[in-house]
Amino acid sequence: MLKRNVRWTAWLAIVLVLALGLAGCGGGKEASTGISPSASGEAGASGSTSNPLSGKKIALVMRFNTGTFSAQYIEGVKEQVEKLGGKVTVLASDNDLARMASNLDAAINQKPDGILIDHGDAGALAAGVQRAVGQNIPVVAFDSDIPVAGVVNLQQDDAKLTAVTLDKLAADAGGKGTIVKIWVAGFPPMERRQAAYKEFMAKNPGIKEIAAFGNANNPMLDAQSQMEAILKKYPNKGDITAVWAAWDEFAKGAAQAIKQAGRTEIKVYGIDMSDEDLQLIQDKSGPWVASAAVDPKDIGRVQVRYLYQKLHGDQAPDKVVLPPVLVDRASLPEQKISTAELSKHVKGWGSSEQGYTDWLKAAEKK
Repeated sequence: MLKRNVRWTAWLAIVLVLALGLAGCGGGKEASTGISPSASGEAGASGSTSNPLSGKKIALVMRFNTGTFSAQYIEGVKEQVEKLGGKVTVLASDNDLARMASNLDAAINQKPDGILIDHGDAGALAAGVQRAVGQNIPVVAFDSDIPVAGVVNLQQDDAKLTAVTLDKLAADAGGKGTIVKIWVAGFPPMERRQAAYKEFMAKNPGIKEIAAFGNANNPMLDAQSQMEAILKKYPNKGDITAVWAAWDEFAKGAAQAIKQAGRTEIKVYGIDMSDEDLQLIQDKSGPWVASAAVDPKDIGRVQVRYLYQKLHGDQAPDKVVLPPVLVDRASLPEQKISTAELSKHVKGWGSSEQGYTDWLKAAEKK
C-alpha cells in the first residue's frame, strides 16, 4: 500500500511539472488561436502601424507601350503602387483594340483588386469595364473616355496642350507661315487635340496647313519616312515654316528627318515629354524647340491615387483633368538634364498633388 501511494505521488508530481512547462511555453489561449505574440501585436495595431490597403494586386491594361513616354508612365504607376505596398501587372496590346479587350477580360478573370486602363476605347472596352465594375473591381482609365458609372476618367487638358504649342509656334513665326500637321484619328485625346487645332486655325488665317499625316503603328519611323517625302516635295528654304506634332513619337520622327536633311530652319512643336524628348529639345542643332506636356510619371501616380481612393471607399470624381506646362528650349539650361530635374527650370513640372489625400500620404509611410 505504501509503495502504491509513493508511486501515485510521484506520478502526480510529474503531471504537475509537465502542465507548468506547457503553460510557460505559451500553451494558453494565444497558442490555441495560432497567432504568435508578434503577429497579434501587428494585427491589433493595424490602425496605427500598418497600411490596411497593403498587398493589393493592380492590373494595368495598355493599348500600347511605345516609346519613352509610356515607359516613364509605367514607372510612375509602379512607383505609386509599390509605395502603398501593392504590385502591378502590365498587359500591353500592341495598338490592337481586340487584344486590349481580351487583355481586360483576362485581367478581370484574375480577380485583381483594381484595374488601370491606358489609352483605351469605349467601343472596345465598355462591356468589359462594366463587368469589372459589376464584380466590385474599381477602374480608373487614362485617355480612354469610358462611359461607365463609377469609373474615374483621367485625361490631360488636351485643348490647352494644343493651344499653348500652337500659340508658341505662331509667336515664333510672327503670326504667319506654312505648317505640316502630324496627327492620327481614333484616340480620344487626339480627337480633342484636333478640335482645338481647328479652333486655332480658324482664328489664325496667317498660318496655312500644307500637309497632314500620321500613323499610330511604328509612329516614329512612319513620321520620319513621311516627313522625308514632304521635304522632297517642298525642297526650298521657306517652303515649310514649322511642324506641329500631336504626339511626341511623331515629333521625334519629324525632327530626325528634318535634321538629316539639313533643314533645321523648320521648327518642330510637339506634345508630351520624356527624357529622350528633353534631350532632343536641348540639342541646339536640332529643330524640336518646344513641347507641352504633363510629367508622364505624374500621370501614372495620379491615376493610382484615384484607384486607391476607390479601394478606400472614398467618393472619387468621374473626371480628372491634368493641367500641362510648356517646355521650350529657351527655359532650359546649357547642360543636359533629365525630366527628374525639369522642375528646377519649368514651374509646375512633376509636382502634382492631385488625388493625394492625407490618408494616402500616411499610408505610404506605413
